[in-house]
Amino acid sequence: MTQTLRLGRVAGIPVGVHWSVLVIMALLVQGLATTVLPASAPGQPAWAYWSVAAGASVLFLLSLLAHELAHAIVARGFGIRVQRVTLWLLGGVAELTDEAPHPRADLLVAASGPLTSVLAGATFAAGVVATSALGAPAVLTAALIWLALINGVLAVFNLLPGAPLDGGRVLRAILWRVHGDRDRASLAAARAGHGIGLILVIAGLAQVLFTGQLRGLWLALVGWFLVSAATSEQASARYRALLGKVPVREIMNPYPLAGRPEQTVGDFTRTVAARAHHRAFPLRDWYGRPAGVVQLADVARVPADARESTPLSDVATQPDLVPVIEASRPAAEVAPAVARGSLVLVVEDDLLVGVVSEADMVRATELARQS
Repeated sequence: MTQTLRLGRVAGIPVGVHWSVLVIMALLVQGLATTVLPASAPGQPAWAYWSVAAGASVLFLLSLLAHELAHAIVARGFGIRVQRVTLWLLGGVAELTDEAPHPRADLLVAASGPLTSVLAGATFAAGVVATSALGAPAVLTAALIWLALINGVLAVFNLLPGAPLDGGRVLRAILWRVHGDRDRASLAAARAGHGIGLILVIAGLAQVLFTGQLRGLWLALVGWFLVSAATSEQASARYRALLGKVPVREIMNPYPLAGRPEQTVGDFTRTVAARAHHRAFPLRDWYGRPAGVVQLADVARVPADARESTPLSDVATQPDLVPVIEASRPAAEVAPAVARGSLVLVVEDDLLVGVVSEADMVRATELARQS
């Protein structure tokens, strides 16, 4: 997911927010200040409700960030590369470049997020006890109670057994361990996630139709996201099941048009981008090694008067955040990255020898079905 604002790095992991976070922030502050806090601590001045609501909303977003960072940090402990962590409208996402190497890693990476939410909830609950004992304002205690409850709800919701929720990852890890088949486990978890998403969509729309409560639209939106993400996961699992042990070199594009990191945006647009109908291009340094990926969308954001002086390295995704795979590896291993819309760089002896895009994967699976 594209980050609108980059906040920096935590433990070396790029952290940022999507513009849609402004929507959830506005909804949280408004709901807390006008409904939740006045009902729990009546008789306070309006400025107290609004200021405490703003603080509680920030703390909630920080707890979401902690949830996603837990996934990312545990993943790195198992050698899984982390592209970035991004907060957005429906929570947060830790984008992992690689798959878990074994079921135990898959289980621990998945469980770390809900566990962090439980710990956050317990911390806020301890804050409730402390503020009550110290005689702090009732509105502050009410905010801490809400934070404790919402983190508990977040943990429980994420443990629903369907991908892409954390509970779906836990289910996948268990099925993978039992059956010894990652693809079969992934497909089962994705199907479960698809079913849960549909239930949420129906429940949300029913709430709107039969009770007139617009909050049901939020539930339907979450369900729609789960259906969409689960569909993507099913496609990824099918890629792996169809391609089996076919090496990446047999499905890659061995002659990709590539830019150079020191090449200017203007020169790249004229000499490379204009020659192909692609939206993403690899970068190759003078030694032939992969040097990142540049998206046409990123190039387009460069002001016209700066295109002849801005190098591609300034707007490209850096090499350590780009999916890279050896040409001899099974093509199924690139399925998750391709399903996320990433361009995968293929190397041999550290040299860029090709790329794999979604179109390459589709063509390979269509040929596999005919064999």
